[in-house]
Amino acid sequence: MYRFLAGAGACLLLMAGAFLIWQGHAEQHFQLPSAPPARAAGTASLFAASTPLRAPEASPKSREERRFSRADKNKDGKIESNELLDPRRKAFAKLDANGNGALSFEEWAAKSIGKFQGADGNHDGVLTAAEYATTAPPAPKHPTCSCRGSSYASSED
Repeated sequence: MYRFLAGAGACLLLMAGAFLIWQGHAEQHFQLPSAPPARAAGTASLFAASTPLRAPEASPKSREERRFSRADKNKDGKIESNELLDPRRKAFAKLDANGNGALSFEEWAAKSIGKFQGADGNHDGVLTAAEYATTAPPAPKHPTCSCRGSSYASSED
């Protein structure tokens, strides 16, 4: 048993040594590019401009192009009816409790009453402004990046 463990350990050490030798050989042949030349003291910098830099504003046309692109799910340059209606079908299916493809008043009312009762924190049958604010739909999810602050709000659609 010990001979087997000793053999496995020796094999691992041999493989680790071969890997380290291979890595050392690669470092000798790889040359980093040289650093760019330093700027002269009198040269004006891009960030030393007298006017502050601002991000360019998106034109309404590019906003419309982005909105079209979001709706064009298969990216063929055309919006088909199923591309536009599928998100609405999912919302409809959530309300259609019995799944018969028709939304009755009772199904709609059950969802609305449940939403009202969930927002009515003190269960007095009346929504205050603060309670009603909890019924607002969630804000659209934007990709987070360093260019957008946490209070970013957009009206692209």
